[in-house]
Amino acid sequence: MKLPRRAFLQLAAGAAALPVASRMAGAQNHPIQPPSGQSVRPLAERLAAYADGLRYDDIDAATIERVKTHVIDTIGCGIGAFDEKPVGICRNVALAVGGHSTIIGTDRRTTPDLAAFANGAAFRYFDFNDTYVGRFSVHPSDHIAACLAVAEAERASAQDLITSIVIAYEVNCRLVDALDITTRGWDPPVMSLPAVALAAGKLMKLGPDQLTQAVNLAVNDHIPMAQTRVQTLSDWKGFADAEAARNAVFAALLARGGLTGPAPVFEGQSGFFKQVSGPANVDPDTFGRRGVPFRIHRCAIKPYPAVIYTQTAIVAGLEVARDVGSLDRIAAIEIATTQRGYQRTGSEPEKWSPKTRETADHSLPYITARAMFDGTSPMKASRRVSLAIRRSSPSCKRSRSVRTLVSRHGSEQLPRA
Repeated sequence: MKLPRRAFLQLAAGAAALPVASRMAGAQNHPIQPPSGQSVRPLAERLAAYADGLRYDDIDAATIERVKTHVIDTIGCGIGAFDEKPVGICRNVALAVGGHSTIIGTDRRTTPDLAAFANGAAFRYFDFNDTYVGRFSVHPSDHIAACLAVAEAERASAQDLITSIVIAYEVNCRLVDALDITTRGWDPPVMSLPAVALAAGKLMKLGPDQLTQAVNLAVNDHIPMAQTRVQTLSDWKGFADAEAARNAVFAALLARGGLTGPAPVFEGQSGFFKQVSGPANVDPDTFGRRGVPFRIHRCAIKPYPAVIYTQTAIVAGLEVARDVGSLDRIAAIEIATTQRGYQRTGSEPEKWSPKTRETADHSLPYITARAMFDGTSPMKASRRVSLAIRRSSPSCKRSRSVRTLVSRHGSEQLPRA
């Protein structure tokens, strides 16, 4: 029996999200402490050594197939967002400059850094691309845009492209496992900077020293603030990671030209650990390689176009709506979520009365109510929720009905285990 990929994932959404939430809770409760009395090379050098040493032959067949699945899914997300106005703005800016990297959906090219930005903006716009949850959640497939752009510009082989994507995923996910920068007011695309710098540098065939400089240059000057994801959200919510990719690709180009960056960028007196993340132990020797599973296998492809913390609530909301029939019968709705889920999707007044598409996408009460109001079946709900968020307007009669339902919600965070 064959099922459409997303249709199957919709049926499994609730079960799939439980281990993700469990990993997130475990990571939050067990912070990694720095090693004491150990003399190690700077982290940027060790990350560079990992990227330099990984070969296509080190990647198993299951991981190669997984990369293909995520690439196809991500490009599909970008095609779906091609006609959206904010995506078009990014594309038009990129197309003002000529180059060797294609803007997907057109027959025109631009520079690899701008192609990474424009295509990455499309890939992420609907919040439908994949996700990984460590100490916070990220979208590693955001990096695919940069890998495609640089691979085309460098005339890289398919094997080199796959290797670079594996590196980007692995570095991003492993850093998310080790560091929680969001509790200190920084935005998740911080972790994209070294990941994409190394992936792009690998495609450019940089050696370990130049890869180290690419990381130094990418990280030092491009740390984004978490204001992107709090209160009323803007277009930038979906484009911040595309901008990180643009900066990281440009950093790799500078490193190839011979430019050096501040070092040690992580351990320095005013470096990343002191200014941004706090101390941590990151050991690239434990990263995926021959005989060690790659983190891409722990990345989930979303069944619904909404923030990860709402996925199981959508499933539950659809089931409740079918069982109840008329939503007018509902007097109150209670939703329990994780601490991070509550912080991101229910703790701010803006999430209870969203005024923008981006805020609605990150609103647990709104997303749940919208799924209940519009969804007739799990198979149809994905497109319905996507269209509902895109067309959300306070003046719309349907939106007023949804807001009435939202007002009956209660939200609380689950106690820590």
